[in-house]
Amino acid sequence: MFKKILFIFLFTLTLCGCSSNIEQPKDSNPSYSNRSIKVIYFSCTHHTENVAKKIAKELNCPIEEILPETLYSDEDLNYNVSSSRANQEQNDPQARPKIQNTLELDSVDTIFLGCPIWWGKLPKIIYTFLEEYSLDQYTIVPFCTSGSSPIQPTITEIKQLEPNAQVFNGKRFDANASEKEIQTFIQSLHL
Repeated sequence: MFKKILFIFLFTLTLCGCSSNIEQPKDSNPSYSNRSIKVIYFSCTHHTENVAKKIAKELNCPIEEILPETLYSDEDLNYNVSSSRANQEQNDPQARPKIQNTLELDSVDTIFLGCPIWWGKLPKIIYTFLEEYSLDQYTIVPFCTSGSSPIQPTITEIKQLEPNAQVFNGKRFDANASEKEIQTFIQSLHL
């Protein structure tokens, strides 16, 4: 009789969810506080795009690409040719390549902003983006792709262009950054 009562008691506790040994399912897409996050990126060779997609997947947030009005060809990006379009833009402090699409930022307060590092600096189309959109009240988390250039000069440029935004130090990634590397970076931000 005692075993029967004990069984019924334990069974009832389990049904009520009172057992502390029941493991709760883990959320595969954790919430990052109450922030409204979006990944915005510019990419010509898909390196930055690949990293941007991994970040958006990890954050479970929308993603949008900055599209130049005139797309860049391989010849445009050839840094060995001084007359290439990218070289001309990077050497011209006034260059502001036009953006063909309108980016939706109204419901966002945090932007993960991605781009390649060109000749140690931001591509001039990022200048266009930062000058066309008022990001004073935003948090900007920069990320860049580069084989060897450090990210710090691009962070300095973003802070100069957006002095009233909260700009994180960000991270430079190789083109083949792993999901684990992306996850570690995002967790280190404590959003």
